Amino acid sequence: MPVATPEQYAEMLDKAKANGYAYPAINAASSQSINAILQGLTEAGSDGIIQVTTGGADYFAGHTVKGRATGAIAFAKFATEVAKNYPVTVALHTDHCPKPALEDFLLPLIAASEEEVKAGRGPIFQSHMWDGSAVPLDENIEIAKELLPRLKAINAILEVEIGVVGGEEDGVKHEGSNEALYTTTADVSKFVEALGLGENGRYLAALTFGNVHGVYKPGNVKLRPELLGEIQAAIAERFHTGPKPLDLVFHGGSGSTPEEIATAVANGVVKMNIDTDTQYAFTRSVAGFMFQNYDGVLKVDGGVGNKKAYDPRAWGKVAENGMAARVVEATQQLGSTGHSISA
Repeated sequence: MPVATPEQYAEMLDKAKANGYAYPAINAASSQSINAILQGLTEAGSDGIIQVTTGGADYFAGHTVKGRATGAIAFAKFATEVAKNYPVTVALHTDHCPKPALEDFLLPLIAASEEEVKAGRGPIFQSHMWDGSAVPLDENIEIAKELLPRLKAINAILEVEIGVVGGEEDGVKHEGSNEALYTTTADVSKFVEALGLGENGRYLAALTFGNVHGVYKPGNVKLRPELLGEIQAAIAERFHTGPKPLDLVFHGGSGSTPEEIATAVANGVVKMNIDTDTQYAFTRSVAGFMFQNYDGVLKVDGGVGNKKAYDPRAWGKVAENGMAARVVEATQQLGSTGHSISA
């Protein structure tokens, strides 16, 4: 199926929330990882979200170039073309964009989509994240207010982060007190007062409940997914809405227990970011292949090796299969297996 239209993306999110499941939003930085994600989603019969960070876009453009806007557009064009061969629907999303990356990443991509829409086509990406977690709350809100109408005009969705996800991703590092890792109802209320609840443009909210980017051992991070339900209830009461008025995003989910994931989804999470676990699945598969075929990939003791082993397609397929299997696992944890709108 082609990449989701804005209307199809909205349908995906609405169905997930109504039926109590969420989509894996998987970071990719190469054509191989895009293909692995599409393979895994297809095997699971699940729709999903393919996303790229500033660092991933830099890499896609060529690691010596650092042309992140160019890389992101190339990423989207590749994904849009190859997705046509798969029977599931995917949306394209740009992940964490901190303030220093607005000028060379997010804003050029929005401008490029504006030109596409003027020409009668759809946006290049269906959603974009503004990550204002490293700036004061008021500045975070003001930048979100500037971005939201531009995204609404191209029928795209904004993602905002309210609170701080610990750890590090693509060079953006958050350190501070444990209290900073838990979003407050007061902060969310300020966002809602400024952005509305969809009437000014649709947005996803990444609230923090102890989340940490990267890999960690079970027990080292204290997640409180029940906090999401408390905030949803408080916002519903204050703004006189139905239950779970916010479309939520779960960041820093690596190492989370099935119970923590289920609680987060039950409280309105419709998108869960996955990066560390799929990176490991990809690389671990390559490592296993290399250890098992060391005398084929190396010219040992003056030998010639085995071209069938060191051909990048040989170990590349193994890597993609390994990553695809982890994607299937994610859809099972999130409940999206078998729920493709393309079915």
